[in-house]
Amino acid sequence: MKTFALLLLRSSLAAGAVALLASCAAPAPDASALLARSSQAMGAAQVTTLRYVAEGTGYTFGQAYKAGGAWPKITLHSMTRSIDYGSGTMRDEIVLSRAEPLGGGGYPLSGQQRNDQFVSGEIAWNVAGTTATPGPRFVTDRIHQLWITPHGVLKAASQGKARASAGDSVTFDMPGRFTATAFIGPDGLVRRVESTFADPVLGDTPVVTTYSDYRATDGVQFPMRIQQTMGGHPVLELAVKEVQVNPALAMAVPDAARNVAERVTSEKVAEGVWFVAGGSHNSVAIELQDRLILVEAPLNDARTLAVIEHVKGLVPGKPIRMVVNTHQHFDHAGGVRAAVAEGAIIVTQADNIPYFERAFAQANRIRPDAMAGAGKRPSFLAVPDKLEIGDSVRPVQLHRIAGGPHSDSFLMVYLPVERLLIEADAFTPPPPNTPPPAVANANNVNLVDNIERLKLSVLRILPLHGRVVSATELYAATQRTPR
Repeated sequence: MKTFALLLLRSSLAAGAVALLASCAAPAPDASALLARSSQAMGAAQVTTLRYVAEGTGYTFGQAYKAGGAWPKITLHSMTRSIDYGSGTMRDEIVLSRAEPLGGGGYPLSGQQRNDQFVSGEIAWNVAGTTATPGPRFVTDRIHQLWITPHGVLKAASQGKARASAGDSVTFDMPGRFTATAFIGPDGLVRRVESTFADPVLGDTPVVTTYSDYRATDGVQFPMRIQQTMGGHPVLELAVKEVQVNPALAMAVPDAARNVAERVTSEKVAEGVWFVAGGSHNSVAIELQDRLILVEAPLNDARTLAVIEHVKGLVPGKPIRMVVNTHQHFDHAGGVRAAVAEGAIIVTQADNIPYFERAFAQANRIRPDAMAGAGKRPSFLAVPDKLEIGDSVRPVQLHRIAGGPHSDSFLMVYLPVERLLIEADAFTPPPPNTPPPAVANANNVNLVDNIERLKLSVLRILPLHGRVVSATELYAATQRTPR
């Protein structure tokens, strides 16, 4: 018995020693040796800034046409990525076009579009022309993308609590952002990174990035081929054309990008109906006799929780019992977990529910969200092609938008008494007095087709992007006359 007790004591002491070593800031000795060997082979120590130019195929994460389907394919005519590892700053200059007509992403159905995307430390922003727009919902993924680059992953692992994994691999964590395992080949080159980052819809989301066809530039090895999958589907297939080591970079954070506080405004558009705006994505609050309905929980916890708090102030004492999700695209569903935490029933098109059930069952340990904190499970109400969810005072109709190119499980909300139509992405009003396009947008045309198919008498449109407009503006954009 004494021998057995002694063995237990020794085992306990050994376990304690392992835990103590794992908690140290410096990598374990075997991880340090592996990182040093790879850093030397890659030339990582001499890289402070980096720029590479590539082309290939991308896929728009979170914008699938069918819930659970592959992300829509885009053509990357050019992608220039500039990185300053010292300041944790990255810029992606992208010229792209659609490679297939179905799915979201906000890209025109024809022609090319330029995207200019930045992250610096904990600040993300986009630039269109000379206008910088804060992008707080992009922070986590862009930090993740920066530090899983071939040289970035070695630098991050060396600074974190790195530990050797099975084979020649090193695992480390960036708390609240992501975890990653870098797989290193016998030649010391980073061949694959398997990472997990926190996504507002999917929770802990797996990513696999592979690097191949390494070539030397100024003594630094860099892969000429980069492939990535995210959430089980491809997102990137790049052929690198040019690499610059330690170029001079100027990527200062503009003042506009620092303004990340959630701004929520509301406009009463009819008795008991408020248009809730103030950001890139709108919502609508609808008052019934004993409860409120909120249409759309967009972006992430921060936006949706701010909207919920604002709406509660509009009608004190009435709970938000239902939150309508117009479709499954991540910018419009990123706050659904927060709505679950509020205790609301999630009303969405029936085809979205199996997908959301799988997504919301996924753990969110890296960056626990409001749903995880509340410990609540989602409750769904399915909308087939039509559903009534209002009351005798204020009827509220939900209709599936059929046959459009944006989403196959797409809802619009119609208030027949007020003659108001609430929709997302099917029509985003342009600035006032904008002439109609030479070729009508297919989503706009499809929305008109659905309005006429359902014989809806629409007076005004409450878009979930942009400003409230009369229905005549939609018809003008399609060069059609209301029936």
